[in-house]
Amino acid sequence: MSQFDQIIDREGTRALKLEKRSLLFGTNDVLPLWVADMDFAAAPAIQKALKQRMEHPIYGYTVRPTTFFEAIQRWNKRRHNWEIAQEWIEFTPGVVPSLGLAVQAFTQPGEGVIVQPPVYPPFFGVVRDFDRKVVENPLKANADNYYEIDFAHFEEVCAQPENKLFLLCHPHNPVGRVWTPEELQRMGEICVKHGVVIISDEIHCDLTLFGHVHRPLATLSPEIADITVTCMAPSKTFNLAGYSTAYLVVTNAELLKAMRKQIFGLHLHMGNVLGATALEAAYNESEDWLDELRSYLEGNITLVADFLKAHLPEVKMHLPEATYLLWLDFRAWDMKQNDLKKFMVEQAGLGLNDGLTFGNEGRGFMRLNVASPRALIQQALEQLKAARDKGV
Repeated sequence: MSQFDQIIDREGTRALKLEKRSLLFGTNDVLPLWVADMDFAAAPAIQKALKQRMEHPIYGYTVRPTTFFEAIQRWNKRRHNWEIAQEWIEFTPGVVPSLGLAVQAFTQPGEGVIVQPPVYPPFFGVVRDFDRKVVENPLKANADNYYEIDFAHFEEVCAQPENKLFLLCHPHNPVGRVWTPEELQRMGEICVKHGVVIISDEIHCDLTLFGHVHRPLATLSPEIADITVTCMAPSKTFNLAGYSTAYLVVTNAELLKAMRKQIFGLHLHMGNVLGATALEAAYNESEDWLDELRSYLEGNITLVADFLKAHLPEVKMHLPEATYLLWLDFRAWDMKQNDLKKFMVEQAGLGLNDGLTFGNEGRGFMRLNVASPRALIQQALEQLKAARDKGV
């Protein structure tokens, strides 16, 4: 039995994915497989380090010691073959806040920010919330739901002088692509050519699957690194989202200065007393745990793929190259999106993410989080089949 098979009751822990069920789905009576955190206990080394720190009874203002930055440097060298100088690193309270800060740092109201839908919903929000224009470069999907970049259109939107910023999701949420070095190089060179700054959201970079390898965008060339702000965090990888601890890696001193102006201007640089402790324990002592996790996630994903093929062949999915999120295609059911959402809740008893929130390209899709004990994923599949068998 795997440690990840343990079903842990999260009721009463103020977990977002449970507390917001009624608001989002109209009922608490759904199996919640939506919010992108995991239903797994944190690695033992992380739990131990946090307990040790909590034994000291004062939880005042805190700083991040050199060991915090060294853990980030060693981790990226081991996992991604990326040599990072300490002066390139800056703390942020999260990757999504970093996106919003970047929009303010590098664009003016009315200017364009390029995104590639279907994409993580906050990519739209951080643009519209600050009165910037969302400029879409939709991904292209083939018959097998394998997504690629429309490079001709990408260059077209990058060439428009009012479009100053590109928000790259790498690996991509929700379609699960790990962009290849060739794809990254081409995107990067187009942005260099047209003077577009890139914010590379690489929060899922440590969750590559089935032999795929993540290549940080900024490692492609000095020219691409010079226009790139890389956003990373241990939160998705080690289930630490509640500690609001992320970081930027920026080689260009002027870009880093612009980001720091936003971070310090809003007094977001302090962090919390436990975040650095959790990051260091994750990066320094929890690598074996992560490798076991990735193997377990591959098992869950394979379970879903095999079940759909055997019992729900009209529901399509492509094996993700990274993340624990599955992009399920229900278009064969020929249902309106609101009807599909209602069916999932009222007939299947499942709390999934509405595909339409990821952009118009998500119409007919739902996102399923498989970072839960396998028995719960099996239960979700059985509920879905039973509901379909009663009639779509």
